[in-house]
Amino acid sequence: MKTILVTGANAGMGFATAKQLAELGMHVILYCRSAERGQAAQQRLKEETGNPSIDLVIGDLGSLASVYKSAAEINARFEKLDVLINNAGIVNLKKERTADGFEQMLGVNYVGHFELTRQLLPLIKRADAGRIVNVASGAYKFVKKKDQRFFDVANFLPWREYGRSKKALILFTDALAFQLRNTTVTANALHPGAVATSLGVSRQTGFGQSVYKMLTPFFKTPEEGSDTAIYLALSPEVAGISGRYFVDRQAVPTEILDERQQAQKLWEETQRRIADQAQ
Repeated sequence: MKTILVTGANAGMGFATAKQLAELGMHVILYCRSAERGQAAQQRLKEETGNPSIDLVIGDLGSLASVYKSAAEINARFEKLDVLINNAGIVNLKKERTADGFEQMLGVNYVGHFELTRQLLPLIKRADAGRIVNVASGAYKFVKKKDQRFFDVANFLPWREYGRSKKALILFTDALAFQLRNTTVTANALHPGAVATSLGVSRQTGFGQSVYKMLTPFFKTPEEGSDTAIYLALSPEVAGISGRYFVDRQAVPTEILDERQQAQKLWEETQRRIADQAQ
């Protein structure tokens, strides 16, 4: 039985991913920010799938302290981690910051996953052929190629900054795959398509709800959106393949994956920024 952790697993595409994995008989670890919503999702999944092997870990990707605490718990509780699916994501319509001072979309969508992945690498390496699956987005195209800024960007444009966080996640995938090239662990990124979740709706005000409802008929369902993530997590067809970007189960070229120097530069800057927060 493979052990698979899914971040942001209590709703939307994360829940759909966890449910399909549970139905396939996997040991699923739900990584959720809210204990209440996480426990509700855990109970619902057990009831709907009949799979008792569903665990819950509480962690906030917007807080490095929480990431470290939750990673320590995961490393202590589980013997190995076959697959890490970095799925959690947020969209903000106004500029907000994480507990560590990062722009919130960059902090949650990228920095939190960057550090969680690094903390869990020893556990992933214990698996026979560990896999890291990063749920990115074609929104990276909202950021001009010549724009190589990731931190401390002055002018806040919601969709551009969302795209910046996903561009960072793709670059992270490239740098990670390169660093893991002599191991049995692979790392790939994917674009799930436009998925009908409440990602862009403000939790506090409900702002964006009308636009969301209007566009929903044109979106994929969360179940359809999770298909490529599950494919990358389990399919023997991608065994040993690493550092690629997938759309609808197909590896597609993207100029980002040709920017190894930028990927390494971002890795080093992220490490430096995280280290500065620890001081």
